[in-house]
Amino acid sequence: MAGHGAGHEAGHRAEREPRRRVTIADVARHAQVSTTAVSKVLRNAYGASPAMRDRVKAAIEELGYRPHAAARAMRGRTFTIGVLIPHVRNPFFADVLDGVGEQLGGSGYQAILVQGGSTDLAAESRAIEALVDRQVDGILMIAPITPKSRLEEVAGEMPLIVLGRHERSSAYDAVFDDDDAGTELVVRHLIELGHRRIGHISQRNAGRGKPVALPHLTRAETYRRVMTEHGLAGEIAIATTSWTEEGGYDGTRELLARSPRPTAIFAGADQAAFGALSALHEAGLSVPDDVSVAGYDNTRLAAMANISLTSVDQDGTLMGRTAARLLLERVEGRTAAMRFSVTPALVPRLSTGPAPGSGAGA
Repeated sequence: MAGHGAGHEAGHRAEREPRRRVTIADVARHAQVSTTAVSKVLRNAYGASPAMRDRVKAAIEELGYRPHAAARAMRGRTFTIGVLIPHVRNPFFADVLDGVGEQLGGSGYQAILVQGGSTDLAAESRAIEALVDRQVDGILMIAPITPKSRLEEVAGEMPLIVLGRHERSSAYDAVFDDDDAGTELVVRHLIELGHRRIGHISQRNAGRGKPVALPHLTRAETYRRVMTEHGLAGEIAIATTSWTEEGGYDGTRELLARSPRPTAIFAGADQAAFGALSALHEAGLSVPDDVSVAGYDNTRLAAMANISLTSVDQDGTLMGRTAARLLLERVEGRTAAMRFSVTPALVPRLSTGPAPGSGAGA
């Protein structure tokens, strides 16, 4: 603690000079740790004990330390990460963003969110360019439709994490769900309930050329495989629209126009399943007595009592948290590519039941 004389002198000095900004070195001295330790706590990185974190956070609060974004940018850092999402209406993306926020909390990093365009490659390209121009420290792309070659170009400029795609790359990290396993769980569930006429709602390819390892392709292919393995190849019916409420509504109307109509619909995303429920209600059909409906993502809306949608849980919060952690590791210098796969689980609810007249599940 400084003496009265020192404090008096400092007070006069403060009148003559602008108040000096608190630095990371000041925080380290106050907490009696190294500047490296302070940096680790700010980044929420590994290697800092709980006691050290408490000391550093207390010092930050007591001194009123705030990282200086402009100064960091001059050193090659902006302490921002870009997050690209296809669109803001899908509730699953909100779960992912919750996980990102949890991981970034206390790290000193802020996320800059941009909307791409789930079926518009040009819009997604503009969004990516905006993040690159903004000189973010790294980018997390959620379910991008951009070709792998372009993703690798971006990864050559800055750290990149891709969430939701399966292809391997040495240039960026991948966080994804085992879509094959998840789809098999839900289609087998419907078959075990006695359903044979099971329709599927997928979405159109938006990228140039043949997309690789995109979730909607994996889910559609696995649906075909499981149906075929159970002798139901002749019952395969796919409505290719979009994973939106409108797409689910239109896809369901298309499937209902078939004769005989399906007794179950597997929508490739909860958001499309919500549209399917609306179309069935409009058609005067009961769920699940006339038609069962299942989704994918296990969003919070799916669990609401008035919806009670059977869905596949791929833990979006965990995916977001993991993606943000891997991105910070990349920013800190890790170059080896990492892959993280989430094991999905089926969450049966009231929207699926025995096929009409099958006696299954009774």
